Amino acid sequence: MKGTGKLAAASLFVLLSAASASAQMMRGGPPPLGGVWNPVVGHGAAYEVTRDGGKKEELEITVVGKEPVDGRDGYWLEMAMNNSEMGGRMVLKFLFVLDGQETRSVKTIMQMPGRPPMEMPAQMTQHQHTSQSADMRTGAQDLGSESVTVPAGTFTCEHYRTKDGSEAWLANEVSPWGAVKYQGKESTMVLVKVISDAKDKIVGTPQPFNPATMGRPPQQ
Repeated sequence: MKGTGKLAAASLFVLLSAASASAQMMRGGPPPLGGVWNPVVGHGAAYEVTRDGGKKEELEITVVGKEPVDGRDGYWLEMAMNNSEMGGRMVLKFLFVLDGQETRSVKTIMQMPGRPPMEMPAQMTQHQHTSQSADMRTGAQDLGSESVTVPAGTFTCEHYRTKDGSEAWLANEVSPWGAVKYQGKESTMVLVKVISDAKDKIVGTPQPFNPATMGRPPQQ
């Protein structure tokens, strides 16, 4: 499946390897997943992520805004994960644009627990894989329609298996990717809540990226 495992979010964690917090982010970042890009401002989904060893984490993926980018619609997608190793909630915010058959991140803002938000410099993202397939169904095996029950309820899903063996259950009513359930080699994810009143979790005015602040104690 073209683009599987290459979410812009996952790519950003690779990008952040230049900073001192990179190892923690790689351990605490969201699992690779795909779906069908269908952004609706104010909507999103909350998930429970289970990693190898049974460790569970909470992840929210929401669409919190919209703005034009070179004549096209850009959508602000936000990923928030509670990370005990980092002392609280980490938020990553991406401005996604649909570019042909792929979504592309043109701007990224990061906020670590207890620290002001930082905007990542464009030159850094330009050297990373910040694009992914807008439709994971391309090249995936269609296993048919199934009724799937997760903590958020029961959904009629389309079941797909990718070339790497990962499986995803998708439903149209779940924004922005349609993911109801995901099962990969190193993690699983299930939908616990459909969000219809999403608000921006970034607090404060984004500052230019400064690697020196990554190791400072959190603000009180």
